[in-house]
Amino acid sequence: MTSTFAVTVAPMTANHAAEVMDIYAAGVADGNATFETEPPTWEAFTARHLDEHRFVAVDDAGKVIGWTACVPVSDRCVYAGVVEHSVYVHPDARGHGVGRRLLDALIESTEQAGIWTIQSGVFAENTASVALHAAAGFRTVGVREKVGQHHGIWRDVVLIERRSPTI
Repeated sequence: MTSTFAVTVAPMTANHAAEVMDIYAAGVADGNATFETEPPTWEAFTARHLDEHRFVAVDDAGKVIGWTACVPVSDRCVYAGVVEHSVYVHPDARGHGVGRRLLDALIESTEQAGIWTIQSGVFAENTASVALHAAAGFRTVGVREKVGQHHGIWRDVVLIERRSPTI
Protein backbone atom coordinates (compact mmCIF):
# COMPACT_ATOMS: atom_id res chain seq x y z
CA MET A 1 0.00 0.00 0.00
CA THR A 2 1.26 3.45 -0.80
CA SER A 3 0.94 6.29 1.67
CA THR A 4 -0.16 8.93 -0.85
CA PHE A 5 -3.36 7.20 -1.97
CA ALA A 6 -3.20 8.56 -5.50
CA VAL A 7 -6.30 6.89 -6.87
CA THR A 8 -7.53 5.93 -10.30
CA VAL A 9 -11.06 4.57 -10.61
CA ALA A 10 -11.56 2.01 -13.37
CA PRO A 11 -14.11 -0.58 -14.40
CA MET A 12 -13.76 -3.82 -12.42
CA THR A 13 -12.60 -6.80 -14.47
CA ALA A 14 -11.69 -10.41 -13.80
CA ASN A 15 -8.06 -9.25 -13.51
CA HIS A 16 -9.06 -7.59 -10.22
CA ALA A 17 -10.75 -10.69 -8.80
CA ALA A 18 -8.19 -11.72 -6.18
CA GLU A 19 -7.73 -8.21 -4.79
CA VAL A 20 -11.46 -7.46 -4.77
CA MET A 21 -12.18 -10.69 -2.90
CA ASP A 22 -9.35 -9.95 -0.43
CA ILE A 23 -10.87 -6.53 0.32
CA TYR A 24 -14.30 -8.11 0.63
CA ALA A 25 -12.84 -10.67 3.07
CA ALA A 26 -11.30 -7.86 5.15
CA GLY A 27 -14.70 -6.18 5.35
CA VAL A 28 -16.34 -9.43 6.42
CA ALA A 29 -13.64 -10.00 9.06
CA ASP A 30 -13.96 -6.48 10.48
CA GLY A 31 -17.58 -7.24 11.39
CA ASN A 32 -19.21 -3.92 10.45
CA ALA A 33 -19.66 -4.28 6.71
CA THR A 34 -22.08 -7.12 6.09
CA PHE A 35 -24.18 -9.88 7.59
CA GLU A 36 -22.16 -12.29 5.45
CA THR A 37 -19.70 -14.43 7.37
CA GLU A 38 -17.50 -15.13 4.37
CA PRO A 39 -17.13 -13.50 0.97
CA PRO A 40 -18.67 -15.16 -2.07
CA THR A 41 -16.61 -16.76 -4.79
CA TRP A 42 -15.63 -14.50 -7.67
CA GLU A 43 -18.02 -16.46 -9.90
CA ALA A 44 -20.95 -15.86 -7.56
CA PHE A 45 -19.98 -12.20 -7.17
CA THR A 46 -19.83 -11.54 -10.92
CA ALA A 47 -23.02 -13.47 -11.60
CA ARG A 48 -24.95 -11.22 -9.23
CA HIS A 49 -23.41 -7.75 -9.70
CA LEU A 50 -24.16 -5.58 -12.72
CA ASP A 51 -21.13 -5.51 -15.05
CA GLU A 52 -21.53 -1.88 -16.09
CA HIS A 53 -21.66 -0.58 -12.53
CA ARG A 54 -18.62 -2.27 -10.95
CA PHE A 55 -15.53 -0.20 -10.24
CA VAL A 56 -12.19 -0.52 -8.50
CA ALA A 57 -9.96 2.14 -7.00
CA VAL A 58 -6.32 1.51 -7.88
CA ASP A 59 -3.36 3.22 -6.19
CA ASP A 60 -0.31 4.52 -8.04
CA ALA A 61 1.48 1.20 -7.44
CA GLY A 62 -1.31 -0.63 -9.31
CA LYS A 63 -2.91 -2.20 -6.22
CA VAL A 64 -6.68 -2.35 -5.84
CA ILE A 65 -7.55 -0.42 -2.66
CA GLY A 66 -11.34 -0.40 -2.94
CA TRP A 67 -14.33 -1.42 -4.97
CA THR A 68 -18.00 -0.70 -5.50
CA ALA A 69 -20.70 -2.70 -7.22
CA CYS A 70 -24.47 -2.97 -7.30
CA VAL A 71 -27.27 -5.44 -7.82
CA PRO A 72 -30.84 -4.95 -9.00
CA VAL A 73 -33.29 -4.82 -6.09
CA SER A 74 -35.95 -6.72 -8.01
CA ASP A 75 -36.64 -8.30 -11.37
CA ARG A 76 -40.00 -6.49 -11.50
CA CYS A 77 -39.99 -3.84 -14.23
CA VAL A 78 -41.26 -1.10 -11.90
CA TYR A 79 -37.95 -1.36 -9.98
CA ALA A 80 -35.72 -1.31 -13.09
CA GLY A 81 -34.20 1.98 -11.95
CA VAL A 82 -33.38 0.91 -8.40
CA VAL A 83 -30.15 -0.80 -7.35
CA GLU A 84 -28.56 -1.79 -4.06
CA HIS A 85 -24.86 -1.09 -3.79
CA SER A 86 -21.81 -1.97 -1.74
CA VAL A 87 -18.57 -0.05 -1.32
CA TYR A 88 -15.52 -1.59 0.34
CA VAL A 89 -12.16 0.07 1.00
CA HIS A 90 -8.97 -1.70 2.05
CA PRO A 91 -8.37 -1.06 5.78
CA ASP A 92 -5.06 0.72 5.05
CA ALA A 93 -6.76 3.11 2.62
CA ARG A 94 -9.76 4.14 4.71
CA GLY A 95 -10.21 7.83 5.52
CA HIS A 96 -8.39 9.03 2.39
CA GLY A 97 -11.29 9.72 0.01
CA VAL A 98 -11.21 6.35 -1.75
CA GLY A 99 -14.82 5.50 -0.89
CA ARG A 100 -16.01 8.88 -2.14
CA ARG A 101 -14.22 8.46 -5.46
CA LEU A 102 -15.84 5.07 -5.88
CA LEU A 103 -19.30 6.38 -4.99
CA ASP A 104 -18.90 9.27 -7.43
CA ALA A 105 -18.07 6.80 -10.23
CA LEU A 106 -21.06 4.63 -9.32
CA ILE A 107 -23.40 7.61 -9.22
CA GLU A 108 -22.21 8.80 -12.62
CA SER A 109 -22.57 5.37 -14.25
CA THR A 110 -25.99 4.66 -12.80
CA GLU A 111 -27.36 8.07 -13.78
CA GLN A 112 -26.07 7.62 -17.34
CA ALA A 113 -27.93 4.30 -17.41
CA GLY A 114 -31.21 5.82 -16.21
CA ILE A 115 -31.08 4.38 -12.71
CA TRP A 116 -32.95 6.72 -10.39
CA THR A 117 -32.26 5.26 -6.95
CA ILE A 118 -29.17 3.76 -5.32
CA GLN A 119 -29.89 2.24 -1.93
CA SER A 120 -28.16 0.20 0.73
CA GLY A 121 -28.27 -0.89 4.34
CA VAL A 122 -25.39 0.02 6.65
CA PHE A 123 -24.80 -1.28 10.15
CA ALA A 124 -25.60 1.53 12.58
CA GLU A 125 -22.16 1.16 14.18
CA ASN A 126 -20.47 1.85 10.83
CA THR A 127 -20.57 5.62 11.34
CA ALA A 128 -17.78 6.22 8.81
CA SER A 129 -19.89 4.64 6.05
CA VAL A 130 -23.00 6.54 7.11
CA ALA A 131 -21.00 9.82 6.99
CA LEU A 132 -19.42 8.94 3.63
CA HIS A 133 -22.81 8.30 2.09
CA ALA A 134 -24.31 11.48 3.53
CA ALA A 135 -21.44 13.48 2.01
CA ALA A 136 -22.17 11.83 -1.36
CA GLY A 137 -25.82 12.88 -1.29
CA PHE A 138 -27.44 9.83 0.30
CA ARG A 139 -30.17 10.32 2.88
CA THR A 140 -31.19 8.15 5.78
CA VAL A 141 -34.59 6.63 5.12
CA GLY A 142 -34.87 4.92 8.49
CA VAL A 143 -33.40 2.35 10.81
CA ARG A 144 -34.41 -1.30 10.82
CA GLU A 145 -33.91 -2.22 14.47
CA LYS A 146 -32.57 -5.66 15.25
CA VAL A 147 -33.24 -6.75 11.69
CA GLY A 148 -30.88 -9.72 11.90
CA GLN A 149 -28.30 -11.46 14.00
CA HIS A 150 -24.61 -11.33 13.18
CA HIS A 151 -22.45 -13.72 15.19
CA GLY A 152 -25.29 -14.05 17.70
CA ILE A 153 -25.78 -10.29 18.17
CA TRP A 154 -28.86 -8.42 16.96
CA ARG A 155 -27.83 -5.63 14.57
CA ASP A 156 -29.59 -2.43 13.50
CA VAL A 157 -29.32 -1.40 9.86
CA VAL A 158 -29.54 2.19 8.63
CA LEU A 159 -31.40 2.32 5.31
CA ILE A 160 -29.87 4.89 2.98
CA GLU A 161 -30.70 5.99 -0.54
CA ARG A 162 -29.71 8.48 -3.15
CA ARG A 163 -32.38 9.60 -5.55
CA SER A 164 -31.04 11.06 -8.79
CA PRO A 165 -31.91 14.73 -9.15
CA THR A 166 -31.90 14.38 -12.95
CA ILE A 167 -33.98 11.24 -13.58
